[in-house]
Amino acid sequence: MKYIYAIGLLFIFIQCTQKDKNLIWSEEFEGNGLPSENRWTITEGNGCPELCGFGNNEAQFYTKSAENLIVEDGKLIITALKDEQKGFTSAKISTKNHGDWQYGYFEIRAKLPKGKGSWPAIWMLPTIDGKMQWPRDGEIDIMEYVGYNPGTVYGTIHTESYNHVKGTEKSDSIKLDDASEAFHIYAIHWTDQKIEWLVDGKPYHAVYKNGDGKAGWPFDNEFHLILNLAVGGNWGGKYGIDEESFPQKFVIDYVRVYSQKPDL
Repeated sequence: MKYIYAIGLLFIFIQCTQKDKNLIWSEEFEGNGLPSENRWTITEGNGCPELCGFGNNEAQFYTKSAENLIVEDGKLIITALKDEQKGFTSAKISTKNHGDWQYGYFEIRAKLPKGKGSWPAIWMLPTIDGKMQWPRDGEIDIMEYVGYNPGTVYGTIHTESYNHVKGTEKSDSIKLDDASEAFHIYAIHWTDQKIEWLVDGKPYHAVYKNGDGKAGWPFDNEFHLILNLAVGGNWGGKYGIDEESFPQKFVIDYVRVYSQKPDL
């Protein structure tokens, strides 16, 4: 009996060691205060247009105030608030020039906000010099969630050939009735041939390199990770904003990046 128990412990140790060996970047959100600016870039302002050349007509103003962005109790908490002057405030951070990767397994454990008008996202953009050309340079949405459609989580790519402006984006979804009450692990497995989406280790969507060049597959370059909670916008605000449902919180437990898909 002791022998069997020892073999079991050895098997678990080997699995954990192999997983740790493949871990190339992680953020466990230790400490208190703002997330480390040695690892994250904090956006301040109206959001994306000044950074990447496009936007979605969202209603929030991004800040680095502790009311909107704070690390505490081992979690990153992004809070979207009503604001008398700015309408809504929220937060957005990215790993650009701190964590940039070409391929890998990315997993983020998070609990999502709710309420019509909330639009949390875990996504990736290419790390390039200057202003990106969207959608030509590509976008990977690891997880998106719109409050008017509770319980449905989306995974999507946007490229020159496949994007929401044309209505050709490659996307799928999975039902998670407790997405706003419980933590789930949102992940992608990105290789030189495919991107696969998973929730809690279970695949639900995949796209494949199909031979139509950069227009269909601009994913052979380095990308960085973005975490944000938008309010309203073309998609999140499609059916309006329930102002009485705010404040809303997007809580992230950890971010882990592996060179290879670990044994789950």
